[in-house]
Amino acid sequence: MNKERLGPRTLLFPMPSVLIGSEVDGKPNFMTVAWCGIASHQPPTVSVAIRKGRHTLKGIDALRCFSVNIPTSKMVKTVDFCGIYSGKDRDKSSLFHVDKGENPRIPLIRECPVNLECTLLHSLDLGSHTLVIGEITQSHVRQDCLTGKKVDPLLVDPLIYATSSETYHKLGQVVGTAFQVGKEL
Repeated sequence: MNKERLGPRTLLFPMPSVLIGSEVDGKPNFMTVAWCGIASHQPPTVSVAIRKGRHTLKGIDALRCFSVNIPTSKMVKTVDFCGIYSGKDRDKSSLFHVDKGENPRIPLIRECPVNLECTLLHSLDLGSHTLVIGEITQSHVRQDCLTGKKVDPLLVDPLIYATSSETYHKLGQVVGTAFQVGKEL
């Protein structure tokens, strides 16, 4: 099969669209991030790449804490809005019902079915972005997204972003059970 060489590109699929929350100058602020992922199981950590100079990063640096809020696919317009406009110019907290978790300095979005409270562990300068590593200190999950004690990603209905096409998507069908389907070989 022939393949086209496209040079260095950020081509990982899928990427979650999340709303990062931080308190900036005493007000909750939220920004959209697609470059986010789990970094470690123990301690539970998340990595978030944030373009330098972002208003939300100012709050993370100052207070050393932040939230990762996982929106549903139905929140696509609000999520896109939070990625287009800076909190320097617009009060995006008025778009949501803002709750507080165990750490009162971490703003959480009530409309998001999953919220992760994080404490900043590390920041790494990567050029255009700062890689923020946060330890997940508490997870909040809406009860209707649980099957027993497990989070059901189809019930969460997370918004997914595709970098190459600059489009939003939702999760599809289950194609196999991890740590099981490979045993069929």
